[in-house]
Amino acid sequence: METFDPAELPELLKLYYRRLFPYAQYYRWLNYGGGDGSRERMTKNYFQHREFSFTLKDDIYIRYQSFNNQSDLEKEMQKMNPYKIDIGAVYSHRPNQHNTVKLGAFQAQEKELVFDIDMTDYDDVRRCCSSADICSKCWTLMTMAIHIIDRALKEDFGFKHRLWVYSGRRGVHCWVCDESVRKLSSAVRSGIVEYLSLVKGGQDVKKKVHLSEKIHPFVRKSINIIKKYFEDYALVDQDILENKESWDKILALVPETIHEKLQQNFQKHHNSLQRWEYLKKTISSQDNTKNDKCGPWLEWEIMLQYCFPRLDINVSKGINHLLKSPFSVHPKTGRISVPIDVQKVDQFDPFTVPTISSICRELDTISTNEGKRNEAESDIKHRTRDYKKTSLAPYIKVFEQFLENLDKSRKGELLKKSDLQKDF
Repeated sequence: METFDPAELPELLKLYYRRLFPYAQYYRWLNYGGGDGSRERMTKNYFQHREFSFTLKDDIYIRYQSFNNQSDLEKEMQKMNPYKIDIGAVYSHRPNQHNTVKLGAFQAQEKELVFDIDMTDYDDVRRCCSSADICSKCWTLMTMAIHIIDRALKEDFGFKHRLWVYSGRRGVHCWVCDESVRKLSSAVRSGIVEYLSLVKGGQDVKKKVHLSEKIHPFVRKSINIIKKYFEDYALVDQDILENKESWDKILALVPETIHEKLQQNFQKHHNSLQRWEYLKKTISSQDNTKNDKCGPWLEWEIMLQYCFPRLDINVSKGINHLLKSPFSVHPKTGRISVPIDVQKVDQFDPFTVPTISSICRELDTISTNEGKRNEAESDIKHRTRDYKKTSLAPYIKVFEQFLENLDKSRKGELLKKSDLQKDF
């Protein structure tokens, strides 16, 4: 695994922002076709009204920054060398002028629908790590989360443009960028995230998932995804029925009437796989007992509590909420916050994500091998050549594919509008 020394971060960031950060693609994303000749987009000043916030060295935090164009953004990032970049809403006025606007007039108007899934929210159910730590055993939780949420956003809601991004340390983010979605109210955003939330209750609540005989299709489809991972993840890697301490947590989720039977028989079995099979048999044998709340859904409640995505609702419902930007550098791990290819979620490994030190080292090697640069070449040519020759390249390719799809959709909508306006 790549070692990272935080003391080197200031110098590494200078190099990263000067030669490796994908400004052109980044601007193309957040401009949303502002330069495509669409009069409506041009008058909205979409990019200029977008809030950026920078966290600088020593936790100096600067909000309400905005930029005229790509060039201004580049200059400021290279001047400030932010340790972290957050993206906020598109406001009614330019965020850098918010102090000059009449009180109450400065309003957040649009923003992508975003989701933040953080591994620390699973600390009550993962046994391998806790707090900010992650390992390959618990990363499967993020894999399941992406599959479950992405399927629902695509199939249940019909959202087309979904950008999944690794946070750089212990979680993932999703940016839903469809034009209609960016205009949604907080109330509608709250409704969407409520629909996608099944695990409810704080630390004091033992049973956090409650189903009934009528199982919603969303729950069934989520269970089908979890089933593919459950044995390897929960029963082998996490060993959730390993000993009395661990199985007592699961007994707290089933009716007391079967506690004693399970306690006695769990001791006779040798591992989590056998105990889980016995638990399932016990539940199914209780199906017709009127007094018991035992049904097939009881098994699913346990699976959901241990594996279902845990969303930060406040991040999703607030239009003016900030979220860490793609291609930020995590100051503790040095890892780049890279886009994830949804087609290859199962192959994504957070421990192989490039760190700022690894790509800067790659850049040094390239520069040494190539000798002195031709001074006549432009900075943009340098940068294009630079990141394409580092391990950042495949992740930027994922981002570019996402942008291509956004462009196609936008052009399709513009054609539709122009066709509708024609007089036949």
